[in-house]
Amino acid sequence: MTQEFTITRLGHQGDGIATGPLYVPRALPGEVVSGTPEGDTLAEMRVVTPSPHRVSPACRHYRACGGCQLQHASDAFVADWKQEVVRAALSAQGVEAPLRPIHTSPPQSRRRATIAVRRTKKGTLAGFHGRASDVITEIPDCRLLDPALLAAIPVGEALALLGGSRKGVLAVTLTLSEAGLDVSVSGGKPLDGPFEASLALIAEQHGLARLAWEGEVIASRHAPAQRFGKASVVPPPGAFLQATKDGEAALLSAVREAVGNAKRVADLFAGCGTFSLPLAETAEVHAVEGEATMTAALDQGWRRAQGLKRLTTEARDLFRRPLLPDELSRFDAVVLDPPRAGAEAQVAELARAKLPVIVYVSCNPVTFARDANTLIQAGYRLNWVQVVDQFRWSAHVELAASFSLAHIGG
Repeated sequence: MTQEFTITRLGHQGDGIATGPLYVPRALPGEVVSGTPEGDTLAEMRVVTPSPHRVSPACRHYRACGGCQLQHASDAFVADWKQEVVRAALSAQGVEAPLRPIHTSPPQSRRRATIAVRRTKKGTLAGFHGRASDVITEIPDCRLLDPALLAAIPVGEALALLGGSRKGVLAVTLTLSEAGLDVSVSGGKPLDGPFEASLALIAEQHGLARLAWEGEVIASRHAPAQRFGKASVVPPPGAFLQATKDGEAALLSAVREAVGNAKRVADLFAGCGTFSLPLAETAEVHAVEGEATMTAALDQGWRRAQGLKRLTTEARDLFRRPLLPDELSRFDAVVLDPPRAGAEAQVAELARAKLPVIVYVSCNPVTFARDANTLIQAGYRLNWVQVVDQFRWSAHVELAASFSLAHIGG
């Protein structure tokens, strides 16, 4: 039975929430909507009274595609909401901090995306999954992806025809590199000699820089390098990379400012050197990352670069074996960029070590706020938070934050 509801707020996933709670995708606070409740969600939603912040979606695929959650809201609304998500997460931990104006990456700037590709009776279907759905929506006019990345979707289709099945879905990760397209595939059929030869032929036909299948490099025609400061790094297939160059630059600018004149820096959860290598232009850096393939790529990038200070690497699981205070004591500053789980174990040791400067880059405001509270209880001051929105029109929030010991200042 159709009923009307008033949306009171947005949840962390960008859904509108009415009393219940009842989750209403693509609804905004203050709106009156109608539909049929199905469990804790509202089906067949229709907006009765729209919010003044509601706008026409920028992309014609928005209604069916699940790649974006917030194109129905104005840019100003989304920016304010993401700031408030961070503020609320900190407040829940009893923490207050100055939030700088949000930095938002422009449309069509995503340099990396994972598309879903399935074989069909007539050929292939490639794009993004619909929201909470196995249905794939084609995205020829996507407003998220860099045009060069969008133009690469036929590569995924060719790979599905060769190595996919009508029952399964290929996950094809497309990444723009200095040498061309870097492609990594999972979910396909097992490798054998003839199949590998066919894959290598596709890499040649489409001019791919590199093609990897289930983590195994099949063809590497050109090194798919990424530029981090003065260094050029070839990440292992599927390695983490910031979603946009613009967002990466904003985060790096915040990190550099917070690190300041520190001469010895530890970069924890360093990946392939997003921050380590630019910081090595002015400081000695020790980069720690759990994946040895990433530290090897970082080290090679440093060795080939010119004009960088000493950089050392260490492959180490910082969740199980965080750096201890005696190991941290030789650094003037620490940068950490953990995954969504945060860095609870490592932050506990940082709180004991009492380093002058800590810079925290986070993709999860909730775990960041937890870790920030630990540092503040240990005598640190949270100087500022810079929110960065490089996942435009999504509910995803990233930030960089500056901490200093309260008696030292910052």
